[in-house]
Amino acid sequence: MPAPRPAFFTSEFLAQLERLSLLSRRIFRGRVKGERRSLRRGHSVEFCDYRAYGVGDDLRYVDWNIYGRLDRLHVKLFVDEEDLCLHLIVDASASMSFGTPSKLQCAARIAAALGFVGLVNLERVGVGVLRERIAEGWPPTRGRNQVTGLVDFLAAVRPAGGTSLNEALANYAARSRQTGLAVVISDLLDPAGYEAGVRALLERRFDVHLVHVLALEEMNPELAGDLRLIDSETGEMRELSMDGDAVRAYRERLRQYLDRVETFCRTKEIGYHRMTSDSPVEPFVLAQLRGRVVA
Repeated sequence: MPAPRPAFFTSEFLAQLERLSLLSRRIFRGRVKGERRSLRRGHSVEFCDYRAYGVGDDLRYVDWNIYGRLDRLHVKLFVDEEDLCLHLIVDASASMSFGTPSKLQCAARIAAALGFVGLVNLERVGVGVLRERIAEGWPPTRGRNQVTGLVDFLAAVRPAGGTSLNEALANYAARSRQTGLAVVISDLLDPAGYEAGVRALLERRFDVHLVHVLALEEMNPELAGDLRLIDSETGEMRELSMDGDAVRAYRERLRQYLDRVETFCRTKEIGYHRMTSDSPVEPFVLAQLRGRVVA
């Protein structure tokens, strides 16, 4: 089994990931046969059930033994196995450089962990890197031997440029040849919002999960005095005085913002997961996403 670089994962964590598999709330028709049991009925080698014959059914699947005993036509049903396409969509705009470790480092490790689970289960896994648009990508690929390539690709991504989540996500949705499970990992810090882009994924029938990564300093700022703040993406500069009232106002606006994100995801039936970039990725993937993105 190819091993990701030690800076990303321990062998113990990899062993735990190997016991997991990807789940989706929707049924997708895979391009090739995989190890996934679909809820659809197909014609693989594993028998599942019978149903009454209907006009147009393939006569090759009629059970003639049942017909001889009951004088009624029934066709055999089989479990259909197919692969799932996992789309890992990572925000790599300049704002993702904030935090210790940075939000992008956290996002890349989450994406690598989920991608590992997909690849060892013979699912197709692809990566899209978001900035003002889809800047680069790792085309959907399958197979255990792709793990090192995936991890190396994610480790090499650097934060740069502005953010246009709506345009970038809509572009990704439009150009994707195969839909599937889309995991968007972002700080969502875009004045224009992210909702239209996420809706574009939903309209293409992606099963969307949103991993919201924020820095600890953004969740709980410890600033005081007269400050000059510079936007990392636009260069815009603002001067302000931080006192107790200003910190309280910030925290209230942050609470309202997070509530809006959660409400949007809940109403659109989007899986929503939030973490700070300093939190360990391993328990987050194993516990917080268990039963949603992985199980």
